[in-house]
Amino acid sequence: QVHLVETGGGLVQPGGSLRLSCAAPGFTRDYYHIGWFRQAPGKEREGVLCLSSREGRINYAESVKGRFTISKNNAENTVYLEMNSLKVEDTGVYYCAPCAGDPDSDYDFYIQPGFDSWGQGTQVTVSS
Repeated sequence: QVHLVETGGGLVQPGGSLRLSCAAPGFTRDYYHIGWFRQAPGKEREGVLCLSSREGRINYAESVKGRFTISKNNAENTVYLEMNSLKVEDTGVYYCAPCAGDPDSDYDFYIQPGFDSWGQGTQVTVSS
């Protein structure tokens, strides 16, 4: 059974930065696509970034373009989300999960079909 553990969330002022980590044993190999998703209060879960290592591609939500980036450390089985220039609307619970990205569109990606082993997520609150 997949066991994903997200950490690194916290309270940050607008304009600040945070780095989230996801312990993802088995999902950091290049043939897996791994990404970050988030859920704001009262809203549905949405995609943030999806990394397709073998294809050298990152799909991303337009709202985080130029501010967020994703990376991974295969040796440590860890996926990172670097968030800069944070905005109040970035507030939410952040999750990592396997994903699938559209090679023909930067902005189209989704949760891997059939995945339902979500971790507990990590709370990010952007507030002054």
